[in-house]
Amino acid sequence: MAVQTFIASSTKIQLEAGSSTMVAAAKLPVLNPGEFELWKIRIEQYFLMIDYALWEVIVNRDSPPPKRTVDGVEQTYPTTTREEKLARKNELKARGTLLMALPNEHQLKFNTYKYAKTLMEAIEKMFGGNKESKKTQKILLKQQYENFNGSSSEGLDQTYDRLQNLISQLEILGETISQEDMNLKFLRSLPSEWKTHTLI
Repeated sequence: MAVQTFIASSTKIQLEAGSSTMVAAAKLPVLNPGEFELWKIRIEQYFLMIDYALWEVIVNRDSPPPKRTVDGVEQTYPTTTREEKLARKNELKARGTLLMALPNEHQLKFNTYKYAKTLMEAIEKMFGGNKESKKTQKILLKQQYENFNGSSSEGLDQTYDRLQNLISQLEILGETISQEDMNLKFLRSLPSEWKTHTLI
């Protein structure tokens, strides 16, 4: 995991801004199996930031290895043209990045997928769930929202971040919570020592 974190935090992207070039760090989002939908959004944004062509490979699958028919037998041959080499490079880079975004315990399980598109489909199948599992997840998240409480051991910003994360997961699953409801939930969830400072 330490190697993944180092590689992810060391990734740099360059953005063209007129004539000047800005450099921004992009951290690779590692999949938390309980938050697949959120990870899917983040991994897409990550690929779009570092190299749009890599996301295209995942969505559409880049060119398969070139093949020739010799004496009626189809054979794969090494890439020779510039386009073939670029397609192969993008395929390997997209697949490798997706593998690095998986927790260590899932690396061997998914390493057998040779293409980024089929790898992403397998990840989605395993962690994305079906309609029933999403319905169950939505019910569990709603219960967590109803029972949400702040802790005296955390600051206001940590409590707010936890609540916001919970609401984001609900919204991904199609549950909408108004800003007013969220504000009331936040104020009511504060530990007793904070309630003297707030009006509920």
